[in-house]
Amino acid sequence: MVIVGIGHPLRGDDALGPCLIKRLEGHIDTLCIDAGSAPENYLGKIIKASPDVVLFIDAVDFSQEPGYYKILEQEEILKTGFTTHDLSPKMLIEYLAAETQAKIYLLGIQPKDLGIGQELSLPVQKTLTELEGLLKASYKS
Repeated sequence: MVIVGIGHPLRGDDALGPCLIKRLEGHIDTLCIDAGSAPENYLGKIIKASPDVVLFIDAVDFSQEPGYYKILEQEEILKTGFTTHDLSPKMLIEYLAAETQAKIYLLGIQPKDLGIGQELSLPVQKTLTELEGLLKASYKS
């Protein structure tokens, strides 16, 4: 398994992916990648790891309460539109699936504030703490 956090560190809740990766690194027995706002730059590293599962973590607008989260499967990610980042999710997912045969998921978390210079919102912080505990319990190193 490879876990990939996506997001811009200076855009409030958009930083949630990289923030969760920092909390997991060294604490779980799986490759964790902080891809920032350019996951396409890490495709080679993901492919080299030959994962059976790739889990992307990113802010997604579900039109729900801030902190709400949901795991989307590959087909759902393509319908949802995935993120605010540059590369087409369809191209990214199709390429990774073809190169790795991995199952691809997105752990999407509803942001509250994506403003430049903002901190993570309290609801998103609470969700990250919950998810950190769940992932650490599932993938202990």
